Amino acid sequence: MRRKIPSNSALMAFEASARHGSFARAADELALTEGAISRQIGRLEAFLGVTLFERVGNRVRLLPNGERYAVQVRESLDRLERDSQYLMGEPSDGGSIDIATIPTFAARWLIPRLARFQEEQPNIIVHLAERMEPFVLAGSGFDAAIHFEHPAWSGMRTHRLLHEMLVPVCNPVLLDRGEGVASLDELPRLHRRQNPDAWQRYAQETGVALTNPAIGPRYDLHIMLIEAALAGLGVALVPRLYVETELAEGRLIAPWPDGRSISKTFCLILPEPIRLSEGPMQVFANWLIKEGQSANSML
Repeated sequence: MRRKIPSNSALMAFEASARHGSFARAADELALTEGAISRQIGRLEAFLGVTLFERVGNRVRLLPNGERYAVQVRESLDRLERDSQYLMGEPSDGGSIDIATIPTFAARWLIPRLARFQEEQPNIIVHLAERMEPFVLAGSGFDAAIHFEHPAWSGMRTHRLLHEMLVPVCNPVLLDRGEGVASLDELPRLHRRQNPDAWQRYAQETGVALTNPAIGPRYDLHIMLIEAALAGLGVALVPRLYVETELAEGRLIAPWPDGRSISKTFCLILPEPIRLSEGPMQVFANWLIKEGQSANSML
């Protein structure tokens, strides 16, 4: 059955006119005459059976139905343009995959390892997008997600990758001002907004005395905490897997016990089981699981 979809020319003319609030400006953008834009809008209104613009002399104004439709058309055109650009950028003998993940995990763990994947699979392009919260993977446009283990992923295929173990870290200059390891209670402590009781739980687990665990500035993301610790603003309780390089280089130190019970698990979430076929997603999934296993063995 033939789809009831307006022509691309009419939709582009409408979107530009709605955005500019002017047929003349839309004509300039699309390299058409104002009359051509007007005719395209007229055909679109006739096709839909709905008046989209109010015409007063040489001026036009979107009607409520037109305002709603303009938002929907703009989103559709943006998505079509983005998908077309993706396809144009793919190698002819490879493919691409779209992965949703937590931004700090991507920046501090995944991206530094992607060079190895690209060396092994130069014809597979990995697109990354930020998603802080679990979401419905089916129909999202993503091939997979890398996220925390969560009930929201029920029904999906989850593969455990890494455990998040929190450890207090700071710039070495902070200890130069105090009296060494025993001075943790005297040092400023940095907090992640989503885990306001993390320091209290750390103190209970390790036995490290903290007079008031809740005192200190709060940040939204672990990557903010890490940068604050590097700047010497205080002690940050962050996943060890995020600061391996800084600890190895001595830019951060961790002289206090790890909070091993304060942890989450990162997983690869797929809509379908990993198959034996060598599609781009299958290749990436197998590589990522091996990377997780290698990182776990080093902890």
